[in-house]
Amino acid sequence: MPVISTITVTVPATTANLGPGFDCIGAALSLYNSFQFSRIAPSATEKLKITVTGQEAAKVKIDESNLAYVAFVTLYDRLNQSPPPVAIHIDMQVPLARGLGSSATAIVGGLVGANELAGAPLSQVEVMQLAIELEGHPDNVVPALLGGCRLAASNTPPQPPLSKGGLREELPLTKGGLREEFPLSEVEPELPPQPPLSKGGLREESPLTPPLSKGGQGGGSWEICDIPWHPDIVPVVAIPDFELSTADARQVLPADYSRADAIFNAAHLGLLVRALATGDRNWLRCALQDKIHQPYRRSLIRGYEAVQEAALNAGACGMVISGAGPTLLALTDVTNVDAVVREMAAAWGEFGVKADVRAIGLDTQGAIISG
Repeated sequence: MPVISTITVTVPATTANLGPGFDCIGAALSLYNSFQFSRIAPSATEKLKITVTGQEAAKVKIDESNLAYVAFVTLYDRLNQSPPPVAIHIDMQVPLARGLGSSATAIVGGLVGANELAGAPLSQVEVMQLAIELEGHPDNVVPALLGGCRLAASNTPPQPPLSKGGLREELPLTKGGLREEFPLSEVEPELPPQPPLSKGGLREESPLTPPLSKGGQGGGSWEICDIPWHPDIVPVVAIPDFELSTADARQVLPADYSRADAIFNAAHLGLLVRALATGDRNWLRCALQDKIHQPYRRSLIRGYEAVQEAALNAGACGMVISGAGPTLLALTDVTNVDAVVREMAAAWGEFGVKADVRAIGLDTQGAIISG
């Protein structure tokens, strides 16, 4: 196999959470960062050269702390190999710290680029596992890698043991109708979890990577569900001229939630999945409500209430915070797109905020590799 010397990875922006889908659902958008990786001759003085062009290029680090390079090195570490000396050129079109997954593009770009230069020793599933490990949660990196709208669930609950006939034995019901929990010592050892779904929806038969070391969402196996997105639903992003760090946005969230709030979000996330698939506007209006993160984060976004009111009055089905913010995402139909764009921009302008407001398509390809 010939040694690859240069590879380019183009990665889409993402919008995560979509209201009630906190840390588990995200969609890829037709706005892109590209990462070119070129091997350079070994040198005692230079093993890394980073150049950046495009939007907010001056804010991107060009040393070993660059996130794309951190991801690049991480993949080689997983292979127990030293990373080759490399020149990285980044073209930035996804704004930083705006809730559009700029860090996810860097992580996915770095991992995919490293895997290609190394001869593609890791499967797409294994690259995805590493991406989730680096990001800490799946909602941005999964759609950035795979494209489309994706729901990710950690596959950690133990399953009943197999019976002798190969079928799973059902645990007996208690008198109250609930299944009884048996101590592990009384049952056969459980089988390892199945690998998550590949992009095409089939299980990829490849060795699992070690369990995730951080991220707080369980072990190293994930089920990835493709969420159909009805073509009548148009995303409108309103990107303001100020930043909001993810750390600050997480700091305002409570440590615990009530049972009522948990039930509310579970119901609305279920409805959101159906609303996106069917395009039902009444369902979508209801489904975008959330009690887990938006009630706490909206206070960090200047003019939030006014922009939301403007979007709804212009015909949007609803408005949510994109990722951790401050970008706001409205979902509307084709007939109201122009009005929603115009009114959201005008509303933020009343607060002295300049915003790039535009209708944007859903990306369905995910990370694209080219020579």
